[in-house]
Amino acid sequence: MLLSGGRSRPAARVEQRSRYLLNSRRTVRNHQRIRSRTMTAAASSTQRPVSVADEVRAARRVFDSGKTRALSWRVEQLRALETMLTERSGELEQALLHDLGRKPIDGYIADIYSVRTESAYVRKNLGKWTRDRRVRTPLSMGPGRARVHRQPLGTVLIIAPWNYPLHLALMPLIGALAAGNTVVLKPSELTPRCSAALADLLPRYLDADAVRVVEGGVEETTALLNEKFDHIFFTGNETVGKIVMAAAAKTLTPVTLELGGKSPVWVDDTFPIEKAADWIAWGKCTNNGQTCVAPDYVLTTPDVAPRLVDALRDSIRRLYGDDPKSNPDYSRIVNERHTARLIGLLESGTVALGGAHDLGDKYIEPTVLVDVAADSPVMREEIFGPILPIVTVENLDEAVATIRAGSHPLAAYAFTTSEAVQATLVRETSSGSLTINALMLQLGIPDLPFGGVGASGMGSYHGEHSVRVFSHERSIFRRGNFSDFLLRIARPPFTERSEKQLRR
Repeated sequence: MLLSGGRSRPAARVEQRSRYLLNSRRTVRNHQRIRSRTMTAAASSTQRPVSVADEVRAARRVFDSGKTRALSWRVEQLRALETMLTERSGELEQALLHDLGRKPIDGYIADIYSVRTESAYVRKNLGKWTRDRRVRTPLSMGPGRARVHRQPLGTVLIIAPWNYPLHLALMPLIGALAAGNTVVLKPSELTPRCSAALADLLPRYLDADAVRVVEGGVEETTALLNEKFDHIFFTGNETVGKIVMAAAAKTLTPVTLELGGKSPVWVDDTFPIEKAADWIAWGKCTNNGQTCVAPDYVLTTPDVAPRLVDALRDSIRRLYGDDPKSNPDYSRIVNERHTARLIGLLESGTVALGGAHDLGDKYIEPTVLVDVAADSPVMREEIFGPILPIVTVENLDEAVATIRAGSHPLAAYAFTTSEAVQATLVRETSSGSLTINALMLQLGIPDLPFGGVGASGMGSYHGEHSVRVFSHERSIFRRGNFSDFLLRIARPPFTERSEKQLRR
Protein backbone atom coordinates (compact mmCIF):
# COMPACT_ATOMS: atom_id res chain seq x y z
CA MET A 1 0.00 0.00 0.00
CA LEU A 2 1.26 3.47 -0.90
CA LEU A 3 1.01 6.63 1.15
CA SER A 4 -0.70 9.70 -0.25
CA GLY A 5 2.64 10.95 -1.53
CA GLY A 6 3.20 7.73 -3.50
CA ARG A 7 5.91 6.28 -1.19
CA SER A 8 5.80 2.88 0.48
CA ARG A 9 5.50 2.79 4.28
CA PRO A 10 9.03 1.34 4.79
CA ALA A 11 10.47 4.07 2.58
CA ALA A 12 8.56 6.71 4.52
CA ARG A 13 9.87 5.32 7.80
CA VAL A 14 13.46 5.39 6.51
CA GLU A 15 13.01 8.99 5.36
CA GLN A 16 11.44 9.96 8.68
CA ARG A 17 14.29 8.34 10.62
CA SER A 18 16.89 10.07 8.45
CA ARG A 19 15.21 13.41 9.00
CA TYR A 20 15.17 12.78 12.77
CA LEU A 21 18.89 11.91 12.83
CA LEU A 22 19.70 14.96 10.71
CA ASN A 23 17.78 17.25 13.07
CA SER A 24 19.43 15.63 16.10
CA ARG A 25 22.91 16.14 14.65
CA ARG A 26 22.03 19.69 13.71
CA THR A 27 20.81 20.36 17.28
CA VAL A 28 24.06 18.98 18.72
CA ARG A 29 26.10 21.16 16.36
CA ASN A 30 24.02 24.21 17.30
CA HIS A 31 24.58 23.53 21.00
CA GLN A 32 28.31 23.10 20.44
CA ARG A 33 28.46 26.32 18.46
CA ILE A 34 26.51 28.28 21.11
CA ARG A 35 28.53 26.83 23.97
CA SER A 36 31.82 27.58 22.22
CA ARG A 37 30.81 31.14 21.40
CA THR A 38 29.38 31.98 24.82
CA MET A 39 32.24 30.37 26.76
CA THR A 40 34.68 32.40 24.70
CA ALA A 41 32.69 35.51 25.54
CA ALA A 42 32.65 34.57 29.22
CA ALA A 43 36.39 33.95 29.22
CA SER A 44 37.01 37.44 27.89
CA SER A 45 34.56 39.10 30.28
CA THR A 46 37.26 41.43 31.57
CA GLN A 47 37.13 43.19 28.19
CA ARG A 48 33.35 43.55 28.16
CA PRO A 49 31.56 46.74 29.23
CA VAL A 50 30.70 46.81 32.89
CA SER A 51 28.43 49.84 33.27
CA VAL A 52 24.68 49.34 33.38
CA ALA A 53 24.16 51.76 30.50
CA ASP A 54 26.69 49.92 28.34
CA GLU A 55 25.07 46.57 29.07
CA VAL A 56 21.68 47.87 28.00
CA ARG A 57 23.06 49.48 24.84
CA ALA A 58 24.88 46.27 23.95
CA ALA A 59 21.72 44.21 24.37
CA ARG A 60 19.80 46.67 22.20
CA ARG A 61 22.41 46.48 19.45
CA VAL A 62 21.97 42.71 19.36
CA PHE A 63 18.22 43.07 19.02
CA ASP A 64 18.61 45.66 16.27
CA SER A 65 20.80 43.20 14.35
CA GLY A 66 17.74 40.98 13.86
CA LYS A 67 19.34 37.73 15.01
CA THR A 68 16.83 37.11 17.81
CA ARG A 69 13.82 37.24 15.51
CA ALA A 70 14.61 33.88 13.90
CA LEU A 71 12.52 31.03 15.27
CA SER A 72 15.59 28.78 15.12
CA TRP A 73 17.51 31.14 17.45
CA ARG A 74 14.68 31.16 19.97
CA VAL A 75 14.42 27.37 19.97
CA GLU A 76 18.19 27.07 20.41
CA GLN A 77 18.12 29.35 23.46
CA LEU A 78 15.34 27.38 25.15
CA ARG A 79 17.05 24.08 24.42
CA ALA A 80 20.32 25.45 25.82
CA LEU A 81 18.55 26.62 28.98
CA GLU A 82 17.15 23.12 29.48
CA THR A 83 20.65 21.72 29.01
CA MET A 84 22.01 24.11 31.64
CA LEU A 85 19.36 23.07 34.15
CA THR A 86 20.15 19.42 33.53
CA GLU A 87 23.94 19.65 33.59
CA ARG A 88 24.22 22.21 36.42
CA SER A 89 21.39 21.03 38.63
CA GLY A 90 23.73 20.04 41.47
CA GLU A 91 25.44 23.40 41.87
CA LEU A 92 22.15 25.28 41.52
CA GLU A 93 20.64 23.14 44.28
CA GLN A 94 23.64 23.92 46.47
CA ALA A 95 23.19 27.64 45.81
CA LEU A 96 19.58 27.40 47.01
CA LEU A 97 20.69 25.45 50.07
CA HIS A 98 23.27 28.12 50.90
CA ASP A 99 20.96 31.11 50.41
CA LEU A 100 17.66 29.78 51.78
CA GLY A 101 18.47 26.56 53.62
CA ARG A 102 16.31 24.64 51.17
CA LYS A 103 16.95 20.92 50.86
CA PRO A 104 18.30 19.98 47.40
CA ILE A 105 15.23 17.95 46.41
CA ASP A 106 13.01 20.92 47.29
CA GLY A 107 15.17 23.26 45.22
CA TYR A 108 15.18 20.78 42.35
CA ILE A 109 11.40 20.49 42.21
CA ALA A 110 10.53 24.17 42.64
CA ASP A 111 13.38 25.99 40.87
CA ILE A 112 14.87 23.54 38.38
CA TYR A 113 12.45 20.84 37.25
CA SER A 114 9.53 23.26 36.98
CA VAL A 115 11.52 25.68 34.83
CA ARG A 116 12.92 22.94 32.61
CA THR A 117 9.49 21.47 31.90
CA GLU A 118 8.05 24.93 31.21
CA SER A 119 10.85 25.65 28.74
CA ALA A 120 10.29 22.36 26.93
CA TYR A 121 6.54 23.01 26.74
CA VAL A 122 7.02 26.50 25.32
CA ARG A 123 9.69 25.30 22.88
CA LYS A 124 7.48 22.54 21.49
CA ASN A 125 4.56 24.88 20.93
CA LEU A 126 6.49 27.96 19.88
CA GLY A 127 5.97 27.52 16.14
CA LYS A 128 2.21 27.37 16.60
CA TRP A 129 2.08 30.27 19.04
CA THR A 130 4.15 32.62 16.87
CA ARG A 131 2.33 31.83 13.63
CA ASP A 132 0.25 34.65 12.17
CA ARG A 133 -3.41 34.39 13.14
CA ARG A 134 -6.05 35.17 10.52
CA VAL A 135 -9.05 37.24 11.61
CA ARG A 136 -12.33 37.91 9.83
CA THR A 137 -12.53 40.92 7.53
CA PRO A 138 -15.95 42.63 7.47
CA LEU A 139 -17.58 42.63 4.08
CA SER A 140 -17.63 46.44 4.01
CA MET A 141 -13.83 46.54 4.37
CA GLY A 142 -13.09 44.00 1.67
CA PRO A 143 -11.77 42.66 -0.42
CA GLY A 144 -8.78 42.05 1.81
CA ARG A 145 -7.12 39.89 4.43
CA ALA A 146 -6.50 40.71 8.10
CA ARG A 147 -4.11 38.95 10.43
CA VAL A 148 -2.39 39.36 13.79
CA HIS A 149 1.39 39.15 13.72
CA ARG A 150 3.37 38.66 16.93
CA GLN A 151 6.69 40.43 16.99
CA PRO A 152 9.24 40.84 19.81
CA LEU A 153 9.17 44.00 21.86
CA GLY A 154 12.92 44.64 21.84
CA THR A 155 15.16 44.75 24.91
CA VAL A 156 13.43 43.84 28.15
CA LEU A 157 14.39 44.08 31.82
CA ILE A 158 13.60 41.23 34.23
CA ILE A 159 13.97 41.97 37.95
CA ALA A 160 13.79 38.79 40.01
CA PRO A 161 13.05 38.34 43.74
CA TRP A 162 14.83 36.30 46.41
CA ASN A 163 12.20 33.79 47.53
CA TYR A 164 12.49 31.57 44.44
CA PRO A 165 15.61 33.17 42.99
CA LEU A 166 16.07 30.78 40.08
CA HIS A 167 12.46 29.97 39.22
CA LEU A 168 11.30 33.59 39.21
CA ALA A 169 14.29 34.73 37.17
CA LEU A 170 14.18 31.98 34.56
CA MET A 171 10.43 31.58 34.05
CA PRO A 172 9.98 35.09 32.61
CA LEU A 173 13.29 34.66 30.77
CA ILE A 174 11.70 31.74 28.90
CA GLY A 175 8.92 33.98 27.65
CA ALA A 176 11.25 36.83 26.74
CA LEU A 177 13.55 34.58 24.68
CA ALA A 178 10.68 32.64 23.12
CA ALA A 179 9.20 35.92 21.92
CA GLY A 180 12.55 36.92 20.36
CA ASN A 181 13.77 39.65 22.72
CA THR A 182 17.13 40.45 24.18
CA VAL A 183 17.21 40.49 27.98
CA VAL A 184 18.89 42.27 30.85
CA LEU A 185 18.37 40.12 33.95
CA LYS A 186 18.75 41.48 37.48
CA PRO A 187 18.84 38.69 40.12
CA SER A 188 18.21 39.46 43.79
CA GLU A 189 21.18 40.52 45.89
CA LEU A 190 19.52 38.89 48.94
CA THR A 191 20.39 35.45 47.52
CA PRO A 192 24.03 36.08 46.51
CA ARG A 193 25.01 32.48 45.70
CA CYS A 194 22.07 32.08 43.31
CA SER A 195 22.77 35.47 41.75
CA ALA A 196 26.40 34.52 41.17
CA ALA A 197 25.37 31.17 39.68
CA LEU A 198 23.09 32.86 37.14
CA ALA A 199 25.77 35.42 36.26
CA ASP A 200 28.27 32.61 35.71
CA LEU A 201 26.16 29.97 33.96
CA LEU A 202 23.78 31.87 31.69
CA PRO A 203 26.58 33.32 29.50
CA ARG A 204 28.08 29.83 29.22
CA TYR A 205 24.93 28.29 27.81
CA LEU A 206 22.84 31.05 26.24
CA ASP A 207 23.76 33.72 23.73
CA ALA A 208 25.93 35.89 25.97
CA ASP A 209 25.40 38.94 23.77
CA ALA A 210 21.61 38.71 23.94
CA VAL A 211 21.19 37.73 27.61
CA ARG A 212 23.09 39.95 30.02
CA VAL A 213 23.10 39.54 33.80
CA VAL A 214 23.58 42.58 36.03
CA GLU A 215 24.35 41.77 39.66
CA GLY A 216 24.17 44.21 42.54
CA GLY A 217 21.76 45.88 44.93
CA VAL A 218 19.64 49.01 45.08
CA GLU A 219 22.19 51.14 43.24
CA GLU A 220 22.34 48.84 40.23
CA THR A 221 18.56 48.36 40.16
CA THR A 222 18.05 52.12 40.27
CA ALA A 223 20.52 52.57 37.42
CA LEU A 224 18.68 49.98 35.37
CA LEU A 225 15.34 51.69 35.97
CA ASN A 226 16.85 54.92 34.67
CA GLU A 227 17.48 53.23 31.32
CA LYS A 228 14.91 52.93 28.52
CA PHE A 229 13.59 49.42 27.97
CA ASP A 230 10.81 48.08 25.79
CA HIS A 231 9.25 46.20 28.72
CA ILE A 232 9.94 45.72 32.43
CA PHE A 233 8.97 42.50 34.20
CA PHE A 234 9.15 42.80 37.98
CA THR A 235 8.43 40.22 40.65
CA GLY A 236 8.42 41.41 44.24
CA ASN A 237 6.37 43.34 46.77
CA GLU A 238 3.86 46.14 46.31
CA THR A 239 6.15 48.84 47.71
CA VAL A 240 8.94 48.23 45.21
CA GLY A 241 6.36 47.60 42.48
CA LYS A 242 5.20 51.21 42.85
CA ILE A 243 8.81 52.39 42.47
CA VAL A 244 9.24 50.32 39.31
CA MET A 245 5.99 51.59 37.85
CA ALA A 246 6.85 55.21 38.63
CA ALA A 247 10.24 54.84 36.94
CA ALA A 248 8.64 53.17 33.90
CA ALA A 249 6.09 55.97 33.61
CA LYS A 250 8.85 58.47 32.87
CA THR A 251 9.58 56.73 29.58
CA LEU A 252 6.10 55.21 29.03
CA THR A 253 7.58 51.74 29.31
CA PRO A 254 4.99 48.95 29.69
CA VAL A 255 5.34 46.83 32.82
CA THR A 256 4.31 43.46 34.15
CA LEU A 257 4.11 43.44 37.95
CA GLU A 258 3.95 40.11 39.76
CA LEU A 259 3.35 41.13 43.36
CA GLY A 260 1.61 39.32 46.22
CA GLY A 261 -0.94 40.06 48.89
CA LYS A 262 -2.82 38.31 51.64
CA SER A 263 -4.11 35.11 50.07
CA PRO A 264 -7.11 33.85 52.07
CA VAL A 265 -8.30 30.29 52.68
CA TRP A 266 -11.94 29.49 53.39
CA VAL A 267 -12.55 26.21 55.28
CA ASP A 268 -16.03 24.88 56.08
CA ASP A 269 -17.35 21.70 57.66
CA THR A 270 -18.37 20.11 54.36
CA PHE A 271 -14.71 19.23 53.68
CA PRO A 272 -12.68 16.76 55.81
CA ILE A 273 -10.82 19.00 58.29
CA GLU A 274 -7.80 16.69 58.49
CA LYS A 275 -7.27 16.82 54.72
CA ALA A 276 -7.64 20.60 54.66
CA ALA A 277 -5.06 20.83 57.46
CA ASP A 278 -2.60 18.69 55.50
CA TRP A 279 -2.87 21.00 52.50
CA ILE A 280 -2.64 24.18 54.58
CA ALA A 281 0.35 22.99 56.64
CA TRP A 282 2.23 22.00 53.49
CA GLY A 283 1.41 25.23 51.64
CA LYS A 284 2.23 27.47 54.59
CA CYS A 285 5.54 25.81 55.47
CA THR A 286 6.90 25.27 51.96
CA ASN A 287 10.01 27.48 51.64
CA ASN A 288 9.24 28.60 55.21
CA GLY A 289 6.14 30.43 54.02
CA GLN A 290 8.17 32.62 51.65
CA THR A 291 5.92 31.94 48.67
CA CYS A 292 3.80 34.61 47.00
CA VAL A 293 0.81 32.27 46.63
CA ALA A 294 1.13 30.66 50.07
CA PRO A 295 -1.99 30.74 52.25
CA ASP A 296 -1.75 33.94 54.28
CA TYR A 297 -4.67 33.50 56.66
CA VAL A 298 -7.66 31.20 57.23
CA LEU A 299 -11.30 32.18 57.43
CA THR A 300 -13.60 29.71 59.14
CA THR A 301 -16.47 29.46 61.59
CA PRO A 302 -16.11 29.27 65.42
CA ASP A 303 -17.08 25.59 65.51
CA VAL A 304 -14.51 24.59 62.85
CA ALA A 305 -11.57 26.69 64.15
CA PRO A 306 -10.57 24.56 67.21
CA ARG A 307 -10.79 21.35 65.20
CA LEU A 308 -8.65 22.90 62.49
CA VAL A 309 -6.00 23.94 65.05
CA ASP A 310 -5.80 20.37 66.37
CA ALA A 311 -5.57 18.98 62.84
CA LEU A 312 -2.84 21.48 61.92
CA ARG A 313 -0.82 20.42 64.97
CA ASP A 314 -0.92 16.80 63.77
CA SER A 315 -0.16 17.77 60.15
CA ILE A 316 2.89 19.86 61.10
CA ARG A 317 4.19 17.09 63.34
CA ARG A 318 3.92 14.62 60.47
CA LEU A 319 5.84 17.02 58.23
CA TYR A 320 8.67 18.05 60.54
CA GLY A 321 8.44 16.02 63.75
CA ASP A 322 8.47 17.47 67.25
CA ASP A 323 11.50 19.68 66.59
CA PRO A 324 11.27 21.43 63.20
CA LYS A 325 14.43 23.40 63.99
CA SER A 326 16.59 20.30 63.75
CA ASN A 327 14.73 18.86 60.76
CA PRO A 328 16.76 19.28 57.54
CA ASP A 329 13.53 19.47 55.52
CA TYR A 330 12.57 22.74 57.23
CA SER A 331 14.19 25.76 55.58
CA ARG A 332 15.02 29.20 56.99
CA ILE A 333 14.01 32.84 56.60
CA VAL A 334 16.15 34.69 54.08
CA ASN A 335 17.84 37.06 56.58
CA GLU A 336 17.69 38.42 60.13
CA ARG A 337 15.77 41.55 59.14
CA HIS A 338 12.83 39.53 57.84
CA THR A 339 13.11 37.15 60.80
CA ALA A 340 12.84 40.09 63.23
CA ARG A 341 9.79 41.39 61.38
CA LEU A 342 8.09 37.99 61.69
CA ILE A 343 8.93 37.71 65.39
CA GLY A 344 7.14 41.02 65.89
CA LEU A 345 4.01 39.66 64.18
CA LEU A 346 3.71 36.87 66.78
CA GLU A 347 2.20 39.40 69.18
CA SER A 348 -0.83 39.96 66.91
CA GLY A 349 -2.83 37.16 68.50
CA THR A 350 -2.81 34.17 70.82
CA VAL A 351 -0.28 31.48 69.90
CA ALA A 352 -2.29 28.27 69.59
CA LEU A 353 0.72 26.21 68.51
CA GLY A 354 4.36 26.89 67.71
CA GLY A 355 5.79 30.33 68.38
CA ALA A 356 9.42 29.39 69.06
CA HIS A 357 12.04 31.44 67.23
CA ASP A 358 15.77 32.07 66.97
CA LEU A 359 16.85 35.31 65.34
CA GLY A 360 20.48 34.26 64.84
CA ASP A 361 19.45 31.02 63.15
CA LYS A 362 16.75 32.84 61.10
CA TYR A 363 14.28 30.30 62.49
CA ILE A 364 10.55 30.66 63.09
CA GLU A 365 8.64 27.59 64.21
CA PRO A 366 5.43 26.81 62.27
CA THR A 367 2.93 28.91 64.20
CA VAL A 368 -0.85 29.22 64.33
CA LEU A 369 -2.43 32.35 65.82
CA VAL A 370 -6.01 32.64 67.05
CA ASP A 371 -7.99 35.54 68.54
CA VAL A 372 -6.62 37.74 65.77
CA ALA A 373 -8.17 41.18 65.34
CA ALA A 374 -8.88 42.42 61.83
CA ASP A 375 -6.70 45.51 62.38
CA SER A 376 -3.73 43.71 63.98
CA PRO A 377 -0.29 43.97 62.31
CA VAL A 378 -0.39 40.38 61.07
CA MET A 379 -3.58 41.19 59.14
CA ARG A 380 -2.32 44.47 57.68
CA GLU A 381 0.65 43.12 55.71
CA GLU A 382 1.60 40.06 53.71
CA ILE A 383 3.18 37.67 56.22
CA PHE A 384 5.67 35.83 53.98
CA GLY A 385 6.64 33.41 56.73
CA PRO A 386 5.39 30.32 58.60
CA ILE A 387 2.79 32.18 60.69
CA LEU A 388 -0.88 31.38 60.09
CA PRO A 389 -3.66 33.52 61.61
CA ILE A 390 -7.07 31.87 61.91
CA VAL A 391 -9.86 34.44 61.73
CA THR A 392 -13.31 33.31 62.79
CA VAL A 393 -16.42 34.55 60.99
CA GLU A 394 -20.06 33.66 61.46
CA ASN A 395 -20.71 32.56 57.89
CA LEU A 396 -19.59 32.68 54.28
CA ASP A 397 -21.07 36.14 53.72
CA GLU A 398 -18.87 37.56 56.48
CA ALA A 399 -15.87 35.75 55.01
CA VAL A 400 -16.54 37.27 51.59
CA ALA A 401 -16.89 40.72 53.18
CA THR A 402 -13.52 40.24 54.93
CA ILE A 403 -11.81 39.31 51.66
CA ARG A 404 -13.39 42.21 49.80
CA ALA A 405 -12.40 44.69 52.51
CA GLY A 406 -8.74 44.26 51.59
CA SER A 407 -6.77 44.49 48.36
CA HIS A 408 -7.28 41.84 45.71
CA PRO A 409 -4.99 38.91 46.62
CA LEU A 410 -2.74 37.04 44.24
CA ALA A 411 -4.46 33.75 45.11
CA ALA A 412 -7.55 32.62 47.00
CA TYR A 413 -8.33 29.11 48.23
CA ALA A 414 -11.35 27.24 49.53
CA PHE A 415 -11.86 23.82 51.08
CA THR A 416 -15.53 23.02 50.57
CA THR A 417 -17.63 20.46 48.73
CA SER A 418 -20.58 22.84 48.47
CA GLU A 419 -21.14 23.91 44.88
CA ALA A 420 -23.13 26.90 46.12
CA VAL A 421 -20.17 28.08 48.22
CA GLN A 422 -17.78 27.58 45.32
CA ALA A 423 -20.07 29.54 43.00
CA THR A 424 -20.33 32.37 45.54
CA LEU A 425 -16.55 32.66 45.83
CA VAL A 426 -16.18 32.70 42.05
CA ARG A 427 -18.86 35.35 41.68
CA GLU A 428 -18.34 37.55 44.75
CA THR A 429 -14.54 37.69 45.17
CA SER A 430 -11.65 38.79 42.97
CA SER A 431 -8.11 37.40 43.01
CA GLY A 432 -5.36 36.44 40.61
CA SER A 433 -6.47 32.82 40.90
CA LEU A 434 -8.99 30.75 42.84
CA THR A 435 -8.13 27.15 43.74
CA ILE A 436 -10.68 24.87 45.35
CA ASN A 437 -9.75 21.89 47.55
CA ALA A 438 -6.00 22.23 46.94
CA LEU A 439 -3.20 24.76 47.41
CA MET A 440 -0.69 26.23 44.94
CA LEU A 441 -1.23 23.57 42.26
CA GLN A 442 -2.47 26.22 39.83
CA LEU A 443 1.17 27.17 39.27
CA GLY A 444 1.90 23.84 37.61
CA ILE A 445 -0.74 24.16 34.87
CA PRO A 446 1.10 25.88 31.99
CA ASP A 447 -2.02 26.98 30.11
CA LEU A 448 -3.39 28.86 33.13
CA PRO A 449 -2.28 32.51 33.25
CA PHE A 450 -0.34 33.35 36.40
CA GLY A 451 -0.69 36.89 37.62
CA GLY A 452 -2.46 39.22 39.99
CA VAL A 453 -5.20 41.82 39.86
CA GLY A 454 -5.11 45.29 41.33
CA ALA A 455 -2.57 45.56 44.14
CA SER A 456 -1.42 41.96 43.60
CA GLY A 457 -0.10 42.76 40.14
CA MET A 458 -0.85 43.39 36.50
CA GLY A 459 -0.23 41.15 33.53
CA SER A 460 0.22 37.38 33.53
CA TYR A 461 2.55 34.74 32.18
CA HIS A 462 3.25 30.96 31.90
CA GLY A 463 2.83 28.93 28.72
CA GLU A 464 1.55 30.91 25.77
CA HIS A 465 0.81 33.82 28.09
CA SER A 466 4.59 34.20 28.57
CA VAL A 467 5.06 34.63 24.83
CA ARG A 468 2.15 37.06 24.65
CA VAL A 469 3.38 39.33 27.45
CA PHE A 470 6.76 39.82 25.73
CA SER A 471 5.29 40.32 22.24
CA HIS A 472 3.52 43.05 20.38
CA GLU A 473 0.42 41.77 18.61
CA ARG A 474 0.61 43.78 15.45
CA SER A 475 -2.41 44.26 13.21
CA ILE A 476 -1.73 43.56 9.54
CA PHE A 477 -4.33 44.32 6.84
CA ARG A 478 -3.76 43.87 3.14
CA ARG A 479 -6.47 45.05 0.82
CA GLY A 480 -7.00 43.86 -2.72
CA ASN A 481 -7.06 46.30 -5.63
CA PHE A 482 -10.32 45.07 -7.11
CA SER A 483 -12.64 47.86 -5.99
CA ASP A 484 -12.49 51.36 -4.51
CA PHE A 485 -16.22 51.51 -3.85
CA LEU A 486 -15.85 52.19 -0.10
CA LEU A 487 -13.34 54.98 -0.71
CA ARG A 488 -15.59 56.58 -3.30
CA ILE A 489 -18.65 56.79 -1.06
CA ALA A 490 -16.86 57.47 2.28
CA ARG A 491 -15.14 60.73 1.33
CA PRO A 492 -16.41 64.18 0.47
CA PRO A 493 -18.16 65.59 -1.33
CA PHE A 494 -21.13 63.68 0.11
CA THR A 495 -24.21 63.36 -2.04
CA GLU A 496 -27.68 62.23 -1.15
CA ARG A 497 -26.96 58.94 -2.88
CA SER A 498 -23.59 58.34 -1.14
CA GLU A 499 -25.11 59.14 2.28
CA LYS A 500 -27.85 56.56 1.71
CA GLN A 501 -25.24 54.00 0.68
CA LEU A 502 -23.12 54.70 3.76
CA ARG A 503 -26.10 54.44 6.11
CA ARG A 504 -27.03 51.10 4.62
